[in-house]
Amino acid sequence: ILIDQGLADQFLAEQLNPDVFEAACKAAGQPLTLRRHAGYDHGYYFISTFIEDHIAHHAKIFSTELCRSEERIPTG
Repeated sequence: ILIDQGLADQFLAEQLNPDVFEAACKAAGQPLTLRRHAGYDHGYYFISTFIEDHIAHHAKIFSTELCRSEERIPTG
């Protein structure tokens, strides 16, 4: 899981609670990359700044899963 969190987000403390999510991932053994960014809120500029990283992250995961699934498909 990859999360980028703006530290100036108006929803941070009362609704998003990334520290709680981070603790839950740790307790469950779920890998998490939680990147906190000072000066960013929840707006378009924040999303447009980090979206490329998220697309690359998902592409890496999907390509890995695709390779795994192809290994399981019987050929011929």
